[in-house]
Order: sequence, then C-alpha cells, then structure tokens
Amino acid sequence: MNAAHWHLAVNHLPLIFPIAGLLVLAIGFFTKSEVVKRTALFLFVVGAITAFAAMNTGERAEEFVEELPGFSHDYIHEHEEAAERFALVAYALGAASLFGLWASYKRKGFARVLFVGLFPLALAALWMGRETGTSGGEIRHTEIRETGSQTPATAESHEGEEAHE
Repeated sequence: MNAAHWHLAVNHLPLIFPIAGLLVLAIGFFTKSEVVKRTALFLFVVGAITAFAAMNTGERAEEFVEELPGFSHDYIHEHEEAAERFALVAYALGAASLFGLWASYKRKGFARVLFVGLFPLALAALWMGRETGTSGGEIRHTEIRETGSQTPATAESHEGEEAHE
C-alpha cells in the first residue's frame, strides 16, 4: 500500500467516531447513564487519535499525489488547510473528553456541565470534518466541485473526453 492508500484507509475515521460519540452521548443523557456517557467520551478520544493518524498519512499522501499528473496543488493545499483546522478541533474534543472522563470517574460536580459542553464542540468538529472531507474529495472527484471551479488540467481532460464521444 502506498501513502495515498493509507490515507484513504483512515481518513473517514475522524468523522465516524464523533458521529457515533454524539449519538451515544445523547443516549447517555436520555438514559441518565454515566457509563454510556463515558463511552461517548471514549469515542471522542479515539476520534482525536484517528485525526492524528489521518493528518500523518495525509502529509505523506500529499507528497505522493503531487507527483501524479492531473492533480492541482490548489485543491491539495485547500484540503490541507481545512484538515489542520479540523484536527485542532478534534484534538480539543479529545482532550476535553479525557478531562471529562477523569471528572466523571472522580464524581466531580462539574462533569455534567462538561458533558453538555461537549455537544457543541463535537458538532463543530463534525462541521469542520465535513468541510475537510469535501475538500479532500474535490482533489480527485471533479464531479463534486462547484461549477466553474475545475483546474486547467481537469478542464483539458474533460475536453479530450468530449472529443472522443
């Protein structure tokens, strides 16, 4: 497997874990179960770890992909910038979740407030993750780019395809 393949293998995990974490956290509030809420926080921590893995593999994938014909550095750069912002929020969510796990185990009074505060942070992480995923998809999938935003190399390849039809 090359660097780009590794990145493709792990890049969805930083989104999947916070989605699952939000669902589990909501169930934890509904059922008033500390164990379920702690499970949600654990999922957020794992999401932060997978964000680190995606960032690491993304750096190596960038070097690999930039050498291939038909790729735009502009799309790669936009994706990298979005990924860096997303990673910071994912790391913050993971760190706050670790703190929340500690507070829950120690039965600190502020643990409930922390659990509630993680909802908007997790939602922000998901929104930024969506932005990152979309910009990553635009690197290779021209069909999801906004109209008129094709790179010159992409536009030329589409013109060549039309000539063969």
